[in-house]
Amino acid sequence: MTNLKDETVLITGASSGIGAACARAFAAEGARLILAARRRERLDALAAALDADTLTFPLDVRDRAAVDAVLDALPEEWRDIDVLVNNAGLSRGLETLHEGDPADWEEMIDTNVKGLLWLTRAVVPGMVARDRGHVINIGSVSGREVYPNGAVYCATKFAVHALTTGLRIDLKGTRVRTSTVDPGMVESEFSLVRFHGDAERADAVYRNFPPLQPEDVAEAVLFCATRPPHVNVGDIILWPVDQKTVTISHPRGVVGD
Repeated sequence: MTNLKDETVLITGASSGIGAACARAFAAEGARLILAARRRERLDALAAALDADTLTFPLDVRDRAAVDAVLDALPEEWRDIDVLVNNAGLSRGLETLHEGDPADWEEMIDTNVKGLLWLTRAVVPGMVARDRGHVINIGSVSGREVYPNGAVYCATKFAVHALTTGLRIDLKGTRVRTSTVDPGMVESEFSLVRFHGDAERADAVYRNFPPLQPEDVAEAVLFCATRPPHVNVGDIILWPVDQKTVTISHPRGVVGD
């Protein structure tokens, strides 16, 4: 197994949900953490609760100049990033393509696709120069199946899968690894963001059966990162046991049944 003690791990979207769970998982393995997200106060609270060397930066991954500025401002001893977890992502709206809000589309594309590209472009050249490193992208089962009213979000997650595969090909001849972890339904702020703060509608998403927890996804991310150096876990797909496809599930009525 790869020992993560004193490895430098950069996690985007680290202020809540899967990103925060990944931070806790890597901290438990002795990694040094660079945590980035838009909500600085949440980042600082998370960092204070971790037993790990941690740097926090407010960052909107949609802003390419801000991404470059944050990485350029890293202290010298933090510049060699060993693991990049591209976790920042979101969904907005749930409408048919011909009735969707273009502003929602732009936010999803700019965050889920362009944001991933900006971080990857900024970090991976250093990994190539050192001939070591690992890029782990948080995808989705929605990057493998398209569901009604989710065309644009699904398209962004199909892009994550394609970009991860393409990066793996482009890195031939190096020892830099690439992985995607593609979860099904995860209980997080995902639906609250999708429905623009409608808590009642968001809560209903998780009412029918036990969803995955952010810690389940973080455990899979950590599994990818800790394989022996000659092993590359290309893809992991995680489902709640009651979710069979993106749109087919077995309702139980009470979470925990």
